[in-house]
Order: sequence, then structure tokens, then C-alpha cells
Amino acid sequence: MYNRILSIILLVLLGLAVGIYPMGDRHAIAESKKTIAPPSDTSSTTPSSTPVMFGHFAYEEAPANALHTIARAEDGYEIKLRDAAAKSYLSMVEAARAEGIDLVAISGFRTKEEQRYLFYEIARQRNQTPSERAQVSAPPGYSEHHTGYAVDVGDGANPGTNLSSSFDRTVAFQWLEKNAVRFSFELSFLPNNPQGVMYEPWHWRFIGDEQSLATFHKDRELTHSSNPTR
Repeated sequence: MYNRILSIILLVLLGLAVGIYPMGDRHAIAESKKTIAPPSDTSSTTPSSTPVMFGHFAYEEAPANALHTIARAEDGYEIKLRDAAAKSYLSMVEAARAEGIDLVAISGFRTKEEQRYLFYEIARQRNQTPSERAQVSAPPGYSEHHTGYAVDVGDGANPGTNLSSSFDRTVAFQWLEKNAVRFSFELSFLPNNPQGVMYEPWHWRFIGDEQSLATFHKDRELTHSSNPTR
């Protein structure tokens, strides 16, 4: 019996060495290796390669040295945007202030770690599934805030509407709706948007240079195909 078992083992080893295992098994082994290989870089902003999760597109984090502070939260936390977006946003704030409108930055650049908390921890607190949470907050790695081009804006005269759909009834939103385009900002998530993300009248993104436009190219293509009059 011992000799028989030893013979079987030797035959198996010989089969592996000379490659006479059935092709199906060899293919399965190769495929299993593929599944555990490190994922390739899928951060490209071209429409054919940008990954999507729950309607959100993948984005890379802006480098720290490309960010500029636009405001500080009450706890001292610095709200930042990329340099070009920051400059344009601050000009927009000044223009609004000249007309008696108080635009307030609520959130700007976020790291993936910060987004991880907002997505998973808040989902647990609110008993939300990932798909439910994704309607109101992007998964880490999929937030426009990672880019340094997106900013959440509130009305300093009406803080009770912050991060609420009721923000679109404030004078600050009405001003943004008419004037944000002059400063190269656009609303990211319109009502009934094709991404399936909740309407966010407070969430604006900068598209005023080649890099920012390319970053959001797929989003704009999808949005405009569903809203051709925009």
C-alpha cells in the first residue's frame, strides 16, 4: 500500500514537471494567480477605464503640496482646494460678498481615510447598507473631494440648510446658480442624475483648467448624455 501511494505521488509530480496536466486545470491555476495579483492602476480619467462603484467614479487624492487653504472650520480644521480651484473659489466668495451673499465653505479636500470614516462608520451608525449609504456619500476612493476640486458650500445667513436639499431655497444657492459658472464651478449632482446619487445643491466642483476638466470628463459625458440641454 505504501509503495502504491508513493507511486501516485511521483506520477503527480512528474505530470506537473512535464506539463501533462489537463489544460483545464492549468488554466484554472493561472486564473487563480491572476485573482490574487495586485490590482493595476485604474485611476485613469478616460471614459473606458475609470472604475465605478454605486454610481461614483474613482478618483486619486490630490497631492498635499497642490492644496491651498480656503477657510477654517470652528475647530481649526483647514478646508483646502487645489490652487487653481482655491483661487477661483475665493474670488467667487468676494463677488458674492459684494452683493450681500455670505458663501461658507463646509468641506473641501478629503483624504481616503477621512472618506472611509464618513462612509463606513456613519453607515453603521445609521444602519445603512453600502448601496444606501452610497446614495448620500461616496465610498473611499470614489469621492470628488479627493481631487481637491470639489467644495461643499453653505449660506452663512442660513446655516440650518447646510448639507440639506433645502439649501436650494437660500439666496446663496440662487446666487451660485446664476454666477458659479463665471468662476468655473458647476453643480455635481443634479436632481435625478444618471449616477443615482442624491441631489446635492451644496456640492460644487471646479472645471476651470485642463486637469480639472479631464478629471471629471466621464462624469460630464454621462451627465450631459442624459441632460442634453445643459
